[in-house]
Parts: sequence; structure tokens; C-alpha cells
Amino acid sequence: MQLGIFAKTFVRPTLGETLDAVVNSGLDCIQFNFSCAGLPTLPERIEPALEREIRRELEVRRLTMAAVSGTFNLIHPNLARRWDGLAQLKVLIAAARQIGTSVITLCTGTRDPDDMWRWDPDNDSPEAWRDLTASLNEVLPMAEAHDVTLAFEPEVGNVVNSARKGRRLLDELKSPHLKVVMDGANLFHPGDLSRMKDILNKAFDLLGKDIVIAHAKDLRRDGEMRNAAAGKGVLDYELYLSLFAGFDFRGPLILHGLDEKEVPESVAFLRGKMEITE
Repeated sequence: MQLGIFAKTFVRPTLGETLDAVVNSGLDCIQFNFSCAGLPTLPERIEPALEREIRRELEVRRLTMAAVSGTFNLIHPNLARRWDGLAQLKVLIAAARQIGTSVITLCTGTRDPDDMWRWDPDNDSPEAWRDLTASLNEVLPMAEAHDVTLAFEPEVGNVVNSARKGRRLLDELKSPHLKVVMDGANLFHPGDLSRMKDILNKAFDLLGKDIVIAHAKDLRRDGEMRNAAAGKGVLDYELYLSLFAGFDFRGPLILHGLDEKEVPESVAFLRGKMEITE
């Protein structure tokens, strides 16, 4: 597996300085966010000169872009907000290959109007599911045309809040350009930690063959979207990483949910666990 990080973990004045910090941390790849280039996560326009600059800055440092973040609320209760997000996602799809990646990461969304990762009871409604599939069907043809993969992440606060729902989404939409971001820390609802082994095993049974990118953070309590740095919580990382190895997953493992000062310790922790499990 390649070890990388959310580039925006490092707050620097320029893109080059941000990428230098990634290299100096001994990492191989990034999940990019356009905030690192002075734009919103989902820009309304991306100039060709900026696309070339991003690719050039990566190449001179021999870094790869595992994915670019395209997160917005795919089922926002305000339809205008939802359509704005979809329009901006199309801009990102058109630019992804130009900046050096073929994967865009998504959040499946929530009915909460203010927080993209906060649970709302209406997330379980048939209407929420209908809106999710409608949003994805709006952008998947463009993703297919540009040979770009849209990768969603099951998260306890979102409409796809389990591996089972992730499998359902994949089976319903049947697109080779819709895949999965696996983050073990996001799978645990209240009361689930005692069943960690079963839940992780089931998640990989359902989704393992469709994983294109892995996330590495930790959790201290179940049922919450509060992150901890990898190695600072209760996630069984030896099991988690061994499950990737069982599917011969050799893609990117991306650190996030941590402060810059926590990066060296988490990198050392993960490299140690990777040696044990690979």
C-alpha cells in the first residue's frame, strides 16, 4: 500500500510549500483539495494554467495524487444548493485527469442543512435514497465519459451509513465508475465497538472488491464523527490492514483527521502496522 495524507493537513502559503511538507513527512501520495491552491473544494471554474501547475508541482516532487476531494451534500434539503454542488462537481470531473488523478471522493450526504456529516432521521427515508441516486445518476455519465471514478464513503452520519447500504447503492446503480472509500473508523454506530471484528469483516465482505482508496484515522467512541489520529484510538489496525491485504489491495492509504503535529507519530504507527500485515 502507498501511504499518503490529506494535503490540506499542512497549511502553507503556497501549493509548493504544502507539497514540500508532504514530502518531508516521508509520504508517497496525497488526497488533494483545491483549498491547497487557493480555491474552494468545489470550484466554479478551474483555469488550465492552474491544472498544469498542480500537475507540475506534483511531478517535480515525485508525488502522486490518489484522489481529489469532491465532497458536498448530495442530498441537501435545499434543491438549489444540491444542484449548485452537482454543477461544481462536473467542473471537477472535467479537471481530474488534467491535474493527475482519476478518483474523486464523495460524501453521500444528509438531510441536515448545516453539517454535511451530521445524522438526520430523514436520512433513512425513501425520499433521501431517491435523491441520492438521482444526484449520482446526474454525474455518472460525465464521470464515465472522462474515465473518472466517483468514490463514496460509508459514514455513520450520512444516508449511506453502513457497508450494507454501500453494497445496495453499488448494486442499484451498476456503474463501473462508482466505487468505495473505505474508512474503518466510520462504520461504528452506538454500541458497535464490542463487535468490531464482525463489523470490519462484514464491511470488507460486502465492499472489498470495490475499494479504490483507503482512509486512515481512528475513533475513541462509536456513533460519532469525531476523529482521532491513527494509533490514538481503539480501531484494530492490524485487523483493518490485514483485511486490505486479503483483497490484495495495493492502493493508497490516506491519513486524515489529525493535526500536523501528530503526523510523524501516525506515520510511524502505520508503517509499523503495514510491515506486520503485508
